[in-house]
Amino acid sequence: MYDSAQVDICDRLYTAEQVRRLDDTAINDFQINGFELMNRAARAAFRSLINHWPDLLHGKRLRVFCGGGNNGGDGYLVAMLAAKRGGAASVTFLSSPEKLSGDALLAYQTCIAAGVDVEPYTPETPLTGDVFVDALLGTGLGRDVEGHYRDVVTRINESGRPVLAVDIPSGLCADKGVALGVAIKADVTVTFIGMKLGLSSGRGKELSGQVEFADLEVPEAVYEAVPCEALRLSEDRLSRWVQPRSRDSHKGDHGHVMVVAGNHGMPGAAIMSAEAALCCGAGRVTVATRREHLLALAARRPELMASAVSGAEDLRSLMEGKNLVVVGPGLGKDPWARELLTEVLQAECPVVVDADGLNIISEDPALLKYRKYPMILTPHTGEAARLLETRSSTISADRVKAAKELFKRFGAVVVLKGAGTLVYDGKTLNLCSDGNPGMAVAGMGDVLSGVIAALAAQGLETHAAAALGVWLHATGADHLAELQGERGILALETVPYIRSQLNKIAKQP
Repeated sequence: MYDSAQVDICDRLYTAEQVRRLDDTAINDFQINGFELMNRAARAAFRSLINHWPDLLHGKRLRVFCGGGNNGGDGYLVAMLAAKRGGAASVTFLSSPEKLSGDALLAYQTCIAAGVDVEPYTPETPLTGDVFVDALLGTGLGRDVEGHYRDVVTRINESGRPVLAVDIPSGLCADKGVALGVAIKADVTVTFIGMKLGLSSGRGKELSGQVEFADLEVPEAVYEAVPCEALRLSEDRLSRWVQPRSRDSHKGDHGHVMVVAGNHGMPGAAIMSAEAALCCGAGRVTVATRREHLLALAARRPELMASAVSGAEDLRSLMEGKNLVVVGPGLGKDPWARELLTEVLQAECPVVVDADGLNIISEDPALLKYRKYPMILTPHTGEAARLLETRSSTISADRVKAAKELFKRFGAVVVLKGAGTLVYDGKTLNLCSDGNPGMAVAGMGDVLSGVIAALAAQGLETHAAAALGVWLHATGADHLAELQGERGILALETVPYIRSQLNKIAKQP
């Protein structure tokens, strides 16, 4: 799945250590002066400031908060650029200039030479200014924010002023997307050389605001020398996976999905998964469920086929000839559900396991000994915690580690849902930066399972179906949110937009 020549630089996601290696490679192997890189970063940040807050050159006041190290150096140069353009800029520093060295010290001296007002931070310092720049703590932070740094971060967040973060919001872990004690909540983040994984994962999506990327004119060869941690799912890359349909195709060419779902009182889960599969191109979709749900299925979506199953024997014959089976939505955990799951795991085709299917496996992992074909697991944070026998907070604290551990333990493609959904197949880690909080509603996971199933049934490999399905689901929900807002989105409302996205990227003959 990973061909670096086919992935844009801004879609390669790096850890803090990998970005440090990019820096070192650019400076040492390609003879790009470190202070020149710092100046390029400052210019990129200043351009963003003027784009977002043009009044900064017409009477509005800019206040830059600088720490030690190169992140602070970037901030000093941003203030210098503002002063040279006639803006009212000042700097508040939290690391004494006497402790600065190298490029950061040179940046401070350049700032002073430009006549910028520079003062130390104290708890009594009034936080005046119309726009703030956060250049306090960079990507190397490895512990909770403490002391004056914690104090000023809290005060900036409480000030109500707009904030531009330089490279990363101070206090945000560049690798894990978690706040290290406290973190700046930025309106805009301008990040440099390599996109940091944490900006698009977990709390990073909330804290970073609008993320802008500047490669600082670093040559492509630098990026080829340093592998990235993950790839961001993008239309350009994913569209290569969708082929046009033959003009003489028939329903048998596009796969037959079976959805095993819907225990007593849960017909909706089966309907949502099955309808999503049908609307994303599966040639046929059959639902195996409780008898009481057959009327509701026929009334809602007559294009679906449905059968009542009382146990494994009924299900066994129904699964013959299917291209993929979804199991788990609204399935429950009673003996009926366990019997059906056990039978599904013996299917002669790939399986998507969601919701209660995951919960049953977490209680009895030995069931997986029956598995014959590739499997896709689609847990949210709570389900992942149960599968790994840990707490939800542990999963949230390091989502990448959790996704990799799930693959290691279960040998299946993993879709770890949440802010910055991760898809991992043991080789490539994909991250979806699309999606919105309106998706935090019942039924979204059921829809996703159907989307993934339809794509796999139409011939995509399981890892590709999972990645493409996640992206379609997220971007479809984003299009709906643009039209009606994020609050009150219903899971099935996203399906027409998902279908539209799929048809948009499909290559035409």
